Amino acid sequence: MNTGVFEKARFRIAGDRGLLVEYGDCIHPDVLHKVRSVALLLTQEAPAGILEILPTYRSLLIVYDPLVVTPGTLARLLEKMETRLSGIRIPDPKCVEIPVCYGGDFGPDMDFVAQTHGLETEDVIRIHSAPEYLIYMVGFTPGFPFLGGLPEILHTPRLETPRTRVPEGSVGIANNQTGVYPVASPGGWRIIGRTPLNLFRPKDPNPFFYQAGDRIRFRPIPEREYHRIRQEESA
Repeated sequence: MNTGVFEKARFRIAGDRGLLVEYGDCIHPDVLHKVRSVALLLTQEAPAGILEILPTYRSLLIVYDPLVVTPGTLARLLEKMETRLSGIRIPDPKCVEIPVCYGGDFGPDMDFVAQTHGLETEDVIRIHSAPEYLIYMVGFTPGFPFLGGLPEILHTPRLETPRTRVPEGSVGIANNQTGVYPVASPGGWRIIGRTPLNLFRPKDPNPFFYQAGDRIRFRPIPEREYHRIRQEESA
């Protein structure tokens, strides 16, 4: 079965300080595993000149100091690292439970999602909260998890015109993905609910509950529990 993993990494220059390293051509757990393995090894053995390592769904963006290291040197290093990945042990993923109040004022697009697929609201909630979703990437805004594994019956196109402001904690669907807005921002995802948790805690040593490779499960809650948790989070 083709998992989309390239036999050899593909290197692309990204500006005057970036090297993009592609490891696959699709969103797949095997591609993500390779990206995470290389990122972990590179972090452990980073040569002088690497300023930042940014993993994505299927690639790594390496930001470097061109006065210290060249993209050619980095490419050769990464090619050698690929022969050692079998010995890399990625930390076991954790599953983070996120309570969500679905529909109503918290989910302005719930009716659209339900009607698009010929479902009742209760069906959308049941189906959306059933899986453990794999976090493929964290980005766009601080802590935004791009989640794979949305059941096909809920695949729903984005808004034709994005909202100028989506409230923090909003849970949305865009095509075959679902995700959560940890901070208020513009956005074009179909919003079906909201979590009362503060998913971005910039004053904490570790501002996020999760990272790429972890899993998220959504737990439906009533509005009264939303407000109770929200009050605790704000204390």
